[in-house]
Amino acid sequence: MSRANETTGMDMLHGNLLNKLLLFALPLAASSILQQLFNAVDVAVVGQFASSQEQAAVGCNGPVINLLINLFVGISVGTNVAIANYIGQEHRERIKATVHTSMVTAIISGVLVLFIGLLTARPILLWMDTPAEVLGYAAVYLKIYFLGMPFIMIYNFGAAILRSMGDTKRPLYCLVLSGIINAGLNMFLVIVFHLGAAGVAIATVISNIVSAGMVWHFLAREAEPIRLSFQELKISKPELLRILQIGIPAGIQGMVFSIANVFVQTALNSLGTNAVAGSAVALNYEYITYFIIAAFNQAAVTFTSQNYGAKQYDRCKKVFWLCLLAGMLITAAMSLTLVLGRSVFASIFTPDPAVAEYAKTRMLCILTLNFICAAYEIGGAALRGIGYSMTPAFITIFGTCVVRIWWIYTVFPRFRTFETLMAVYPITWVLTGGAVLAAYFFIRRRVFSGKIRL
Repeated sequence: MSRANETTGMDMLHGNLLNKLLLFALPLAASSILQQLFNAVDVAVVGQFASSQEQAAVGCNGPVINLLINLFVGISVGTNVAIANYIGQEHRERIKATVHTSMVTAIISGVLVLFIGLLTARPILLWMDTPAEVLGYAAVYLKIYFLGMPFIMIYNFGAAILRSMGDTKRPLYCLVLSGIINAGLNMFLVIVFHLGAAGVAIATVISNIVSAGMVWHFLAREAEPIRLSFQELKISKPELLRILQIGIPAGIQGMVFSIANVFVQTALNSLGTNAVAGSAVALNYEYITYFIIAAFNQAAVTFTSQNYGAKQYDRCKKVFWLCLLAGMLITAAMSLTLVLGRSVFASIFTPDPAVAEYAKTRMLCILTLNFICAAYEIGGAALRGIGYSMTPAFITIFGTCVVRIWWIYTVFPRFRTFETLMAVYPITWVLTGGAVLAAYFFIRRRVFSGKIRL
């Protein structure tokens, strides 16, 4: 496969790395931030024009949705790594087989999550002690939301294919258009037809159909061997195994994160309504800063995969350092701005002084140090790029998730304060970041020297 002239992708194997990493990562970060802003519109619209119970129903479903879809979204990381690696090796037929295997996997995954979600939505909400006055709305919202799961998976796997060749702009276009449609339908269905939480869910499903259709259209018009053909949709067993080898550990890591977040939320609930509300306010800003790190995570895994496939090991090392430094510096700068202006930023979401005080406390505790997350995110991405997905998953699960649950059941009961609960985040970031970086340097040295091979 010749360079980027055959596709609309980016040549990751030659030229200035920093410029290309920024061109890759910044549109991806913008996509995630836009998606988060559009998600906030769901909660805002139903809160302004429906009931507080329906607003709570929309707002409380995030952990449930993430718990059920993170495994399959993680598998899409395997698609990214596999195709990028084959691009570096110029294996045209394997690229083609992986593209079609990935989209079949997306469809099957979406249908599977659809049925699992429909069957388990209400039991999971009951297990989470969802208030009785919210339960009915939440169950309806979830059941409608899960009808869109096949389209969510098509978009995620399709976007992973585009990212594997360096294209992060077209996934951004998909999210911009679908987000505008989502916001418009929210207003129409909630204000005009008074559908409340159900209307928000319907709007979300329709917007997901639009984004999935756009990604499919882009891939169907792409140059060979990336081009997607409906007639050639089938599973190639070797490529499926390669995707799962990388993707399943990433997906399990995401699922365990979701489980740990449920435990943290339970501990947070015990501190009262103001603490919960204030934490939710601060979380909006944490998502925005984390998306910068996540974007450089994707850049690291994609650029590393291609250059590792081309045996350009020195370039792989540069990708790691540039992504780590850029992710840390940009995140730190953005976080510092938010911390310094935390009173103003908290007031955007709440006029309640007590709620705002909790929000400002969380912003100070979390945003001051959240750039440390880049250590385990970028280190883990670089390991996945050279084929080691289980190692960062295991370290992250133990160093972050297990330690957080241990903290909640041992330290927090003795010192039951909001600050004690927040302290677990930077502690686990340091532990996990140090362990992942140590593993990365050890494995990189042995792999690049030829002492061990995949």
